[in-house]
Amino acid sequence: MNSLDFTDAVWRKSTRSGDNGGQCVEVAFLDTVVGLRDSKDRGSGRIVIFGRYEWEAFVAKMNRG
Repeated sequence: MNSLDFTDAVWRKSTRSGDNGGQCVEVAFLDTVVGLRDSKDRGSGRIVIFGRYEWEAFVAKMNRG
């Protein structure tokens, strides 16, 4: 279990997410970290945590394919 508090975090889904039955992820930005969670399992508390630089590298790689 992580010690970061995402209770009041503002979660958002990609604008590219369509009406696909909830098969999306959501992202929230805190001061020094980024949280990623499954949009259809919000209450589980399972969040993948990225540092800011890790997140930027992840997004850059995904954009390159």
